Amino acid sequence: MKTKKIVIIISSVVLLLTVVAWLYFKVLLPKNNTSHEGMAGMENMNTGKDKMGDKNLNTSGEQEKAIYTCPMHPEIIRDAPGSCPICGMTLVKKGGTEKMITEVDLNTLLQPSNEFVVSSIPVTTLQTERQPVEVDALGVISYDTRQVGTISARYAGRIEKLYVRYRFQKVTKGQRIMDIYSPELMTAQQNLLFLLRNDATNAPLISASQQRLMLLGMTSTQVAGISQSGKPLLAVPVYSGYTGHIHEATATMAPLPPGAMRDVTITTDELSLRPGMYIQKGQSLFSVYNPNKVWATLNIYADMHMLVQKGDTVVIVPETAPAKKFRGKIDFIEPFFRQGSKTITARVYFDNSTMQVPIGSQVRATIFSTFEQASWLPSSAVVSLGADKVVFVKQGGGFKAHKLITGLAYKDKIQVVSGLTIKDTVAQNAQFLTDSESFIKINQ
Repeated sequence: MKTKKIVIIISSVVLLLTVVAWLYFKVLLPKNNTSHEGMAGMENMNTGKDKMGDKNLNTSGEQEKAIYTCPMHPEIIRDAPGSCPICGMTLVKKGGTEKMITEVDLNTLLQPSNEFVVSSIPVTTLQTERQPVEVDALGVISYDTRQVGTISARYAGRIEKLYVRYRFQKVTKGQRIMDIYSPELMTAQQNLLFLLRNDATNAPLISASQQRLMLLGMTSTQVAGISQSGKPLLAVPVYSGYTGHIHEATATMAPLPPGAMRDVTITTDELSLRPGMYIQKGQSLFSVYNPNKVWATLNIYADMHMLVQKGDTVVIVPETAPAKKFRGKIDFIEPFFRQGSKTITARVYFDNSTMQVPIGSQVRATIFSTFEQASWLPSSAVVSLGADKVVFVKQGGGFKAHKLITGLAYKDKIQVVSGLTIKDTVAQNAQFLTDSESFIKINQ
């Protein structure tokens, strides 16, 4: 019984303490806080001027320490102006011009993302100027075909003696090439001698006979020698009228394109012509190429041939002799593509008598040209969609994809043929506005 009474007393005391604590925290304590707040309000009124002064000081300090951020990447924070390390955009003062991006109407935001992009990246416009360009080309040294001479038979006959023995043998103008016995020429000589013996006073007929011999290929000295000696020449000498390397021009040795080389065993072999062989009237026997008058044939790719014009300055470096580089001018541009080639050929004529660059030598060339007046954009402003080229034209708070026609692409610039005007403003870095070119939609 005594233990039960003790438990009841302890429970009553705990209950009493709980009620007292509730009354203190819920009733008495809020009243005390209200009185303290009133006192604090009075103190704040007394010190208001001091706090206003501190606020002004803090505001001026914040203005001095402006914060700059990137409109596209707000996580970039800087305490000075500059460029965004991610996209390269100019940083703007926080709370300032970056609001321009957010101030876009609802209609703009609802446009298709593959046609319109909301951004404020740097822009550019068309630049109209004459762009100096340098075109690199490879080529080869070739014979100048304008200087090629042909030794032909003016009369039919038999080769009595041949004074040239192998192909590419060097000959000079006036050098004796061969001796030919010709029945036709023998008959013409005998007619002249008959007139001299039997009708020496018939000057017109004698002169006509002498002219016929010279037309057949004899020189005036040979005709005068026949008249003085009174004897015909059995084998008439044939002389070269050109200086250069001799090439055989018979049917068994078809001519090659300029600069092309035959097999070594063919070019160093003996000539197919032999003493005792008969030749026909008008037959081409030899071609003589002058190694001192040559040209460099330069191969220019199709996308660059518009830059090259006749008269442009060229610096040519032979690969066989780099120290013998020389300057020249474009003398001729072939108006067609050679079969099996995707390049246009330009010719540079030059004198090879002092340099002696071997025919067939490979050369490297740099052509200096000034392209005609044209409109240009930075290459970064144009996105290629294969056959189509696209730029992003500035419209309001964003950019709209726009198709244009381009021409030449040179270094970091691209020519604009049509599709833009000088009043249009386009994104300077078009690649930044799209992750994939396949998402760009343009109006055809």
